[in-house]
Amino acid sequence: MTSWLPAARDDPAGLPDEAYVALLGADGDELDELGALADELRQKTVGDALTVVVNRNLDPGLVLTPDHLDALVSEAWALGATEVCLQGPLPDAAGPDAAVELVARITAVAPLHVHAFRPAEVEAAAARRGSSVADFLTTARAAGLGSVPGTAARILDDSVRAALTGGTDIPAARWVELVRTAHEAGLRSTATIVYGHVETAAQQVAHLRALAAIQDDTGGFTELIAMPLVDVPPGLAARGASARETRALHAVARLLLHGRIDHLQAAWPKLDRAQVLAVLRGGADDLGGLLLDGTLDPAAGPEAGRVLTADDVTTIAAELGRPVRQRTTLYGEVPPERVTVGR
Repeated sequence: MTSWLPAARDDPAGLPDEAYVALLGADGDELDELGALADELRQKTVGDALTVVVNRNLDPGLVLTPDHLDALVSEAWALGATEVCLQGPLPDAAGPDAAVELVARITAVAPLHVHAFRPAEVEAAAARRGSSVADFLTTARAAGLGSVPGTAARILDDSVRAALTGGTDIPAARWVELVRTAHEAGLRSTATIVYGHVETAAQQVAHLRALAAIQDDTGGFTELIAMPLVDVPPGLAARGASARETRALHAVARLLLHGRIDHLQAAWPKLDRAQVLAVLRGGADDLGGLLLDGTLDPAAGPEAGRVLTADDVTTIAAELGRPVRQRTTLYGEVPPERVTVGR
């Protein structure tokens, strides 16, 4: 493995697959060297600021009435949020244009960025209204949809996806097609990888290569979010993601995606504090969202109870010796009057 480190320093994104597979196995001093290299690349690419977005998650299936939605959106805005993230399927009884109407209602209440509809939910929304995926996305964007989550990518290998979900996942090729269509409609998205279960290092590299190919064609990804599998399906013999694997994967992702996807997120709801700090010292630059719960209905989001406070962010940044920058969903600047983190 050591022989690939000088080559990685010279050409981080230009190594063969076998090199990245070898780097994913780094440990001890070699892992420290790999992490330091990834962190140098992070600093050269995006600078030292630790970025974070102030947002709120809402599950459309738990937001039961229009008035309830209005109140939750108003509360998010009052708490300083710049983004509302919708995660989860629409209720079965929702009308044909429910997804578009939901976006339009949110943006009518407050000028929030709406980050909504995972690939399978995009497909379902288009089918509900009897339109093509492209037409749905164009209409939703006109109603105020700002970006889509590139989640449920898991590992873009159908055998792995079948093992994780019992065959209920959309095929990997369809996930790719749906994300490409979103990008072509003018919407940005996140990119994700879920690791630490039944996949191999070679499959992790192939997944990152697939994301890189999409980015080369569309430029639509804003960031990569690498998440260990936390909720293991019954009967799945998952190995579990070690702290070593977590560090190595984040570092390799920084290298392989260099020049393509600038931002690498530390998925703090899935990692313990030590791991968050480790990946932020080893290639990651972003903390994702605060995931505000609010007080009106804290259980209305799919990750209720997992909240990062402004003080938490300040403390983490101080441990890293880095400044904090509150960002928009697309990594732009937040108007000064809306900044609540890192003043």
